[in-house]
Amino acid sequence: MHPGINDLSEFTDTQIEEKLNKCQRYYFITDNPEVRQQLILVMDTYKIELETRRQAAKKQELENSDDNGLDSLINVS
Repeated sequence: MHPGINDLSEFTDTQIEEKLNKCQRYYFITDNPEVRQQLILVMDTYKIELETRRQAAKKQELENSDDNGLDSLINVS
């Protein structure tokens, strides 16, 4: 986590992806290793946030699903 980034909840997924793409462009432009290291930290922070959101959405989707997996396939009579 980058110490300069506090709360990403106010941004949408699309906004975070745009910020990530912008950082990637800057990464390839600069030759300064210290700046590159900071950009890596920022990009990792954005990637972690996106992954956390995707996992939470997937978990919520599974909880809201009416399909109970194999339960609907097993017919005990």
